Amino acid sequence: MIENHKPLFIGVSDMLKISTHRTVDLLKRELEIQLDELENKWHFSTLEKIFIREEMYIDFKLYSDRESLYTYMYERFKPFLKSFVREINDDDLQKLTQIPMIRITRFDSDKADDAIAKLEAEMEQVKHHLDHIIDFSVDFFLKLKDKYGKGRERQTELRNFDTIEATKVVLRNTKLYVNKEEGFIGTGLKKDEYVADCSDIDDVIVFLRDGKMMVTKVDDKKFIGKDIIHVAIFDKNDKRTIYNMMYRDGKNGSTFIKRFNVSGVTRDKFYDLTQEKAGSMVSYFSANPNGEAEVVTILLRQVGSIKKLKWDVDFADIAIKGRASRGNTVTKYPIKKIELKEKGISTLRPRKIWFDDTVQRLNVDGRGELLGEFRPNDRLLIINQSGKLKTIIPELTTHFDEDMVVLEKWHPKKPISAIYYDGEKDRYYVKRFLVENENKEEIFISEHEKSQLEIVSTDWRPVAEVIFAKVKGVQKENQIVDIEQFIAIKGIKALGNQLTTDKIKQINLLEPLPFEEPEEEAPEEMEVAGEDNVSDDIQTELDDDGQITLSLD
Repeated sequence: MIENHKPLFIGVSDMLKISTHRTVDLLKRELEIQLDELENKWHFSTLEKIFIREEMYIDFKLYSDRESLYTYMYERFKPFLKSFVREINDDDLQKLTQIPMIRITRFDSDKADDAIAKLEAEMEQVKHHLDHIIDFSVDFFLKLKDKYGKGRERQTELRNFDTIEATKVVLRNTKLYVNKEEGFIGTGLKKDEYVADCSDIDDVIVFLRDGKMMVTKVDDKKFIGKDIIHVAIFDKNDKRTIYNMMYRDGKNGSTFIKRFNVSGVTRDKFYDLTQEKAGSMVSYFSANPNGEAEVVTILLRQVGSIKKLKWDVDFADIAIKGRASRGNTVTKYPIKKIELKEKGISTLRPRKIWFDDTVQRLNVDGRGELLGEFRPNDRLLIINQSGKLKTIIPELTTHFDEDMVVLEKWHPKKPISAIYYDGEKDRYYVKRFLVENENKEEIFISEHEKSQLEIVSTDWRPVAEVIFAKVKGVQKENQIVDIEQFIAIKGIKALGNQLTTDKIKQINLLEPLPFEEPEEEAPEEMEVAGEDNVSDDIQTELDDDGQITLSLD
């Protein structure tokens, strides 16, 4: 802090002491000002009372100038000087001469005495506070919340903090570029190929044609190595991005195939993804955010008596191992070309996702409520109390609204049931619908300002209980509504069917009726292996033409 125009370094306790003493001094000054104001009021009230009671105003006509008038008034007040808290001055006398006659004629001595007595009581109270200034200050602090808290209640909510990684929440406000031929990456290469949006604390992963790989910090311009084949923003915790690769071992060696993920690496260190022989070169490379496995076509050069020059290889048949694994042999002969025949689908096991209500965040660490297992195209269904819904791809950085009432894995064929109050028609309606647009937030109740959602259910066969209000002392029996039977599935924008014409007190959602959910077809999947998991579950053999034969154990 600054004290006497100089910096002063102190602890919190000392800071609180200084602040408290300053508050006490301010309170004392305020009381002194208040006492002075009360004494002035009392002083003039007493002057006015004596002035009117003694009828000093009657002789005013005898004095032609102010000086002689004031001399007369001073003489008249001499017998009462001991009654005042201070001396009488010219300003007091001037105010007395300006009192309107109507106030003089209506003067009530008893009321004046009461007003003076009230002022005296207030003065005594202020003097007591001044004599006990510490107690008064304590009481001031205790009453601060009562005095200033109403209408200013805390709007923020106290919650536990989740583990936050800076790279996930930092604003990506710059762009990353690459010059693949010359081997440069950076945010300053604005004339070169755009890669992605990034921040200045992001890491970048770079793969070179010679089979080397490096992770480095984002920079304005940095040389990695000539002939870059892939560059992307790197997330060290991402084990779902799988790299599919074929490489030639040495200048004239065999071609190998491998699949791997990249996690723990040392920044700015080159890692060789080949067998480190001179002249090794990457023949084919792809990066797959969800472990996609494509089918490629191998075309060999015409060498000697090779019979088969063309065949297909499916990356789905290759196990995912660590980046240091050698891989499996594709062929010992020179490859002329590798062509993409068919884009792949994800080969990863569905990812389990939980929702932690404490921090209102998604996680994959088993905290909170399990939402289900999610494949790359699976989505979350979000419904808010405002009557809005949407589906999203689950991202661990997603933020959720405070009025969220439904969060679950979305099943496109599973209907949503709702009962809502229509503000315009002053009626309750029931509707049942499917999500029609998975990429757009939609409102499924009427948009009148008084419309509101009563209940919403994602059960297959929901049941609701309607409790009616008493009408002229008559209580109607509760109504049980089987929503599946009450209304068919309609469009999301449909008004729905009117629930009842009777006045409703309350609507409750009951246990749903039994229903056997259809089982989802689960495709064959493969889990990502860690860096140390290099055990083969695929056997490879070379035929007479040097062609790879794959067989699953």
